[in-house]
Amino acid sequence: MDVSAFFAPPDIMTAKRALCIQPHADDNEIGMGGTIAALAAKGCEIHYLTVTNGDLGAQGGPVEPAQLAAARREEAMAAGRALGAKEFHFFDLPDGSLDSVPALAGKIAELVRTIRPDVIFCPDPWARYEAHRDHVVTGQAAAQAFISTALARYPRETETAPWQCAAIGFYFTQEPNTVVDVTETFEKKFAAMALHKTQLNEELLGMYRIYFTMQGQRLAEGRGFALGEGLKVLGPLHLHCFVEAPQI
Repeated sequence: MDVSAFFAPPDIMTAKRALCIQPHADDNEIGMGGTIAALAAKGCEIHYLTVTNGDLGAQGGPVEPAQLAAARREEAMAAGRALGAKEFHFFDLPDGSLDSVPALAGKIAELVRTIRPDVIFCPDPWARYEAHRDHVVTGQAAAQAFISTALARYPRETETAPWQCAAIGFYFTQEPNTVVDVTETFEKKFAAMALHKTQLNEELLGMYRIYFTMQGQRLAEGRGFALGEGLKVLGPLHLHCFVEAPQI
């Protein structure tokens, strides 16, 4: 047996179906928009899951929560479609309310077992200094669902069949082990981000463009392309009792 495979990240770019999980509308675009567009260009079927309704805040002054939630749902679908996403799922949990990892993991697991993706993506919940609880809970719940959906009785009382994704990719990570060439999809990322008008004004978009250009060039250095997007990609064996996971 070639044990070297245990110590390498799975290949996400061969995925035929992907579930991109975001705590709030706009996280997928900001965190991995270029990768989503690159996967879609390869024929991958892209699903979006937005966990919260995003009703807490908006650019340009106060907005009624229900009105903001409705606007953000429309923005999530418009931005996702701009990158090539085809299917959209919403849990509509209150913004800023996420607390129970097991409860959210069960909901995510049911969706995973229903759509049966090859790979799921989510924010890295173990990123240092990540202070937004919605991001931490979403990432940990997605990771728990990822390693549990192959269990016949998880979640309890489920009627869906077991399913094991091949990989999980964490965006907003400080420890990327996979760099995706987004040279050709970088502008699509920003076109999609610009559709989040309740969240991103021109000044903020300009700042992000400078930041992601610098970051993308650094990640791509020595790889033969101009701009990269970084992810921490792990397989099912890596997320339970695998002490070398930080080094993969």
